Amino acid sequence: MSEMSFEELLKQEEMLSIYNGQLVEGTVIDVKEDEIVLNINYKADGIITRREYSNSLDVNLKDVVKVGDTMQAKVLKVNDGEGQVLLTYKRIAMDKANKKLEEAFNSKEVLKGKVSKVQSGGLSVDFEESTVFIPASLVSDVFEKDLNKYLGMEVEFVITEYNAKRRRIIGDRKQLLVAKKNAQKNALLEKISEGSVIEGTVKNVTDFGAFIDLGGVDGLLHISEMSWGRVDNPKKTYKVGDVVKAFVKEIKGEKIALSMKFDDENPWAVAATKYAVGTVVEGKVARMTEFGAFVELEAGIDALLHVSQISLEHTNVPADVLKIGDIINAKVVDFNLEDKKISLSIKALELDKKEAEEAEDIVVAEEQTEISEDVAE
Repeated sequence: MSEMSFEELLKQEEMLSIYNGQLVEGTVIDVKEDEIVLNINYKADGIITRREYSNSLDVNLKDVVKVGDTMQAKVLKVNDGEGQVLLTYKRIAMDKANKKLEEAFNSKEVLKGKVSKVQSGGLSVDFEESTVFIPASLVSDVFEKDLNKYLGMEVEFVITEYNAKRRRIIGDRKQLLVAKKNAQKNALLEKISEGSVIEGTVKNVTDFGAFIDLGGVDGLLHISEMSWGRVDNPKKTYKVGDVVKAFVKEIKGEKIALSMKFDDENPWAVAATKYAVGTVVEGKVARMTEFGAFVELEAGIDALLHVSQISLEHTNVPADVLKIGDIINAKVVDFNLEDKKISLSIKALELDKKEAEEAEDIVVAEEQTEISEDVAE
């Protein structure tokens, strides 16, 4: 038997000396469904189980490695109980990921990861083979009642706390959203001015109006500016998610007042001709008071039918004769464009009719008299 060289003896000694925590390099000699087998130049093969390859339990090992690949791993157990060396690959990857997270913490770099778990206190986000926790208060810039919608979502964040010893790595998504909205808001405020036509999405609807997301800043569309006509309940007119086009009525600092009462749709622009004094109009009784009824002639134009003008006969209150929703015909007896006031009269219309009938009666009587005289002759 030939004597072994010093190099061969040293190599054999190295093969016999392996310890927990040691980094080793090996060649893949087999890939099974649940484990990877490595030749690590040791008397026993190295085994990397699926659990020690990745935190993702649904990973297909045969898709990520193949026979002949060279891999670096860390020794977990020199003898796993079956004479093989138990190795870990994910913990090396985790160390590398933690190093990146520490560097990102110092540089304030924006990172991206996938939400792997939703907890009552926040989100667990996978970053490579490490995990970052984002507290519920730092998930969004608005209150989130249910965080489950984030499960499986890829989110951006910055590291605000890194403590390797306590394994405490905290992420913050909120500050990125706030910064993004501030940038959008500033860009929008520089671009728009009073009178600008802008499109937005209904964000919230209240009894007094709707808040419109204009892209980084909200604008208020007050109930009185929703239409030239009457809007009794904004919640019946708009719903969250509706896209609307309006114009900027006023800007005060970061507050934007919107309006949908476009000038070219103003019904009063042609009202002087359409509702001139003496014109007979049709309208719907919209509301009533003790002194009269307000009649909607069209969206945006109401006229007053005073109680004294409802009928030739005496009327105590409008409700004695009319009810909301009634369609009536009346005569325009007064028009004031400056104050946007129109007065109507059914009484005047009835008088016109009565006078016309009386005139017709007179004509008929005269004709009959003429006929009688002709017969007598």
